[in-house]
Amino acid sequence: MLELVAAFICLTTLLTYVNYRFIGLPPTIGVMVTALLFSLLLQGLSVIGYPGLEERVQGLMNQIDFNDLLMHWMLAFLLFAGALHVNLADLRDYRWPIGLLATLGVLIATVVIGYLAHWIFALFGWHVSLLYCLLFGALISPTDPIAVLGALRTANASKPLKTTIVGESLFNDGTAVVVFTVLLGIAQLGETPSVSDTAILFAREAIGGALFGAVIGYVTYRMIKSIEQYQVEVMLTLALVIGGSAAPTSCTSRHRSRWWWRG
Repeated sequence: MLELVAAFICLTTLLTYVNYRFIGLPPTIGVMVTALLFSLLLQGLSVIGYPGLEERVQGLMNQIDFNDLLMHWMLAFLLFAGALHVNLADLRDYRWPIGLLATLGVLIATVVIGYLAHWIFALFGWHVSLLYCLLFGALISPTDPIAVLGALRTANASKPLKTTIVGESLFNDGTAVVVFTVLLGIAQLGETPSVSDTAILFAREAIGGALFGAVIGYVTYRMIKSIEQYQVEVMLTLALVIGGSAAPTSCTSRHRSRWWWRG
């Protein structure tokens, strides 16, 4: 696993360098574009004479639990890094548009993307269930706060627009997790959860997560404020992100789907 982590870090660094040196796009977008180019290169090498290369890469990827890696680890660092650049007073001033975008906006985006994907797949003759298209919509509807910050800085967006969009990107994951989990449960079990079960899931994932983060964030803030040693402060910050992500995960991940789904 350590080798995979090292490989991902090195590859991401290389993609970042290639983008900065030759492409010049915003970092997050540039890394995505260069990653797509590398993927196309891999496909091309497989076609022209290296048939086993793609299979070896697929075998390497199959060793990774992307759900656990993304939802329980990478997402924590992305949200933390995005929150560092947000002023709480500004969030309070724009709490209503942020709240509507992070809830109703995610629901609308999920439906629109799901139906568009279903229609586009049908044009190519691919018969993909609408439910799975909606799952895809719920998966990509929440925006990445780091990518949003980079794009808004490049565009020199106004403060109200920047605060609203960045704030929405920090809070939309709670709604998206609930929508995705509900749709996934329907796809796997063929049953629709009750309104009360869905409300409990939202309260736990969104409201409970916010309260838990506020508590451990305040405790860490008081600890950092009481010292003047940057090495310890960095370690406390890393422990806050990693430990804060691992603690609720280790307590609930094994029973999450059974806890809220009563059908």
